[in-house]
Amino acid sequence: MSNQDLDLEYQACEACGVSAEMGFVIKENDDVAEVKIFANGKTALLAEFSNYLALAKEVNTNFKHETTPLSEESQELTARIEFECSAEKLIFELRSRSLAK
Repeated sequence: MSNQDLDLEYQACEACGVSAEMGFVIKENDDVAEVKIFANGKTALLAEFSNYLALAKEVNTNFKHETTPLSEESQELTARIEFECSAEKLIFELRSRSLAK
């Protein structure tokens, strides 16, 4: 196969709206999703975060997460959810759009 044939094989299809190859969407070792939640108080933040944890469990029960320390007056929670692979992170991010308000 010549270089010209390879160039044609990997060109984006403008007619069908594809502008990037999948390798640019799903990157190896890009398995950590960052979630930011805004609410009034620690209780409300944790209640909202529980929805994200439930969704993460639907994608893969074997995930890790960490959150920023919260006080009773906190109004923002930042969490990092680590999945086993990049595809799981992408699935979580797409499905979590329905949770964002």
